[in-house]
Amino acid sequence: MKKYVVIGNPLDHSLSPKIHNFWFQENKINATYNKETLVDEDLENFIKMIKDKKIEGANITVPFKEKIIKFIDILSDEAKNANSVNTIYMSENNIIGHNTDIAGFYLSLKPETINLKNKNVLILGAGGVTPSIILGLRMMGVKKIIVTNRTKDKALKLKERFGFIEVLNWGETAKANVIINTTSVGLDKTDEIQLDESLFTSDTFFYDVIYNPKETNLLKKAKNKGCMVQNGLMMFINQAAASFKTWHNIMPNVDKNLIKFLQND
Repeated sequence: MKKYVVIGNPLDHSLSPKIHNFWFQENKINATYNKETLVDEDLENFIKMIKDKKIEGANITVPFKEKIIKFIDILSDEAKNANSVNTIYMSENNIIGHNTDIAGFYLSLKPETINLKNKNVLILGAGGVTPSIILGLRMMGVKKIIVTNRTKDKALKLKERFGFIEVLNWGETAKANVIINTTSVGLDKTDEIQLDESLFTSDTFFYDVIYNPKETNLLKKAKNKGCMVQNGLMMFINQAAASFKTWHNIMPNVDKNLIKFLQND
């Protein structure tokens, strides 16, 4: 039986095992998918387990999307562009690092739902998934991307790679049509992100990459203020489907039954 895992820290919120095991059963694949909570010092040995074929493939989440790169032999173009890896596997004795977050984010925002062309976007956070969000936004033709992070140096490092973005001090306010939370603040139900009240207007779209809980306090507040909101569930589903296809060369079904199955957790 083949073994697949998601690695990260924390992992309590992750629905990756649920969705992949569902697809294994649906596609009659003899495999299992589990969570493995690691620390930085575990990464090298983890990669060795893949090279030894004890693990067939893995998804990578916070905080390892960048940290894992130094242990990888070959990066896909998407992973290179984002400097972020969320999917790994072996090919011809090489560890391949791939990024499906870009496609996951892009596909989660269909133009008929919300059109981001020529919009100003404020991104909260500068962590492992943020470069993928930036690349996805560029594909959608946004006008301006502003990044703010508690540790400003991390945002400035992003600007070194993406010269077109603007960097804002944490707590400062900028006019934005779209506000995206890429931080892990919201995983805990007591988490709060303090934003200027002027940002909560009825024509502002709030997007949170967090999908569990279904509604973070940021999205609750935005919805109560009459804003449009979306959580990260469809991004999660689409990036998972792309990972599944990378490993098994099968595009799994993404339908209302799957969404209902995941939401009924």
